[in-house]
Amino acid sequence: MQKLNFPVYSFRFKSSENKTLVFDEIRKKFVVLTPEEWVRVHVVQFLLKEKNYPKSLINVEKQLKLNNTVKRYDIVVFNIDGSIFLIVECKAPSIEISQITFDQIARYNLALKAEYLMVSNGLEHYYCQMDFENERYLFLKEIPNYK
Repeated sequence: MQKLNFPVYSFRFKSSENKTLVFDEIRKKFVVLTPEEWVRVHVVQFLLKEKNYPKSLINVEKQLKLNNTVKRYDIVVFNIDGSIFLIVECKAPSIEISQITFDQIARYNLALKAEYLMVSNGLEHYYCQMDFENERYLFLKEIPNYK
């Protein structure tokens, strides 16, 4: 897998049926190592190690019902009260982050109401804070550390 724009983290790998699997610390299981999964496991480590978010507040790859269709978010970080602090949308490194990507995460956020958004393809990372009053997002240099 290619080097990403994150600090170096160590991961557990194994092979099964001619596929490489990586251990997902949040889901507590090995998952097929795709380019998007490679980004996702890096983002999780970034949130845990660089931003100090507790593992117990992070959720990965869960279904979400949106306008009578089922979608799947990549990563959500909760506040202690159960409200959503951050949504992360992960893309494979080969996928350019565009307005379409932001529109996707903004649609998810209509239902989830997260305070912060993060979009990453592993090479580029974008961070936003929601301004619900004016129905827009404000770009940030980084997301806040866990308080």
